[in-house]
Amino acid sequence: ATDDGVIMSTYLDQSFAAQRPTTREAIREAVLAAGARRIRPCLMTTATTLLALLPVLTSSGRGSDVMVPMAVPSFGGMAVALISVFVVPTVYCAMQERRLPRDTVA
Repeated sequence: ATDDGVIMSTYLDQSFAAQRPTTREAIREAVLAAGARRIRPCLMTTATTLLALLPVLTSSGRGSDVMVPMAVPSFGGMAVALISVFVVPTVYCAMQERRLPRDTVA
């Protein structure tokens, strides 16, 4: 979850450094563009990890009494990663909009 958030925020920083948006609308467009560009790699890595954990979570043979309890927190953490992919750009947008002077809120 942390890696996806770091990747997303780093790309947002780079996007804002290049575009330097000055209006609320420009900020939202920059966040949407950066988010759309980074969401696919983040979701692909999360999805592959979740799919790889499914056999461990559904196992019932020898060693499953140890492996399933270890896989549950990993699965939960990756599920939270899905949330961070959407929360990080939203919070970043809100922070950038608060930095705008009041007369350029348009």
